[in-house]
Amino acid sequence: MMMRMRRSMASFLQIPDDDKGYDLNLFCVPKHYEEDLESVLIPHGLIMDRTECLARNIVEDMGGCPVVALCVLKGAYKFFADLLDYIKALNQNSDQSVPLTVDFITLKSYRNESTADVKVVGEEELSALTGKDIVETGRTMETLLSLLNKYNPKAVKVVSLLVKRTPRSCGYRPDYIGFEVPDKFLVGYALDYNEHFRDLNHVCILNENGKEKYKK
Repeated sequence: MMMRMRRSMASFLQIPDDDKGYDLNLFCVPKHYEEDLESVLIPHGLIMDRTECLARNIVEDMGGCPVVALCVLKGAYKFFADLLDYIKALNQNSDQSVPLTVDFITLKSYRNESTADVKVVGEEELSALTGKDIVETGRTMETLLSLLNKYNPKAVKVVSLLVKRTPRSCGYRPDYIGFEVPDKFLVGYALDYNEHFRDLNHVCILNENGKEKYKK
């Protein structure tokens, strides 16, 4: 069962902690992953429907202001591309439209025993964001948000397909959310485990066999 929730600006679909997902046999899953997945948590069709809804919300909220869409690689690229496709379709076929430019940035994490540092790759390109509205997609936000603010954008809005309920969360909530999901190991729809599973259309739960098989 999925529940539609609203918290301040962000409206989203909440997937309960006890949701076991859907049987793999009900969906088209690459054969090389069949033994590595527990279930399909979010089917591709539902992802696309939520993405279209988020695109409508963004176009409505931006009120025709020019937007720089900034993609955080690599995990966000598929969602980013689909989201922009829906925004472009709305620009062509609705009464409202949003002038749109696109840029990309990569965050790399470096961990040791006591700390986790995040390095931004492509920071030299961010000077072009001065005075612009930004809609940003990706999963790791706090470091990037503090960096973006140094360039004085007019506004920054964060779009995230997934927000995970986890005790490790700092409590930050994006402005636009697709799904709030349980604290499970999720792969697919460009979400990877050691660079595998990006070619999986659905968001799936990784099983123990998959964790062991693809660990470094």
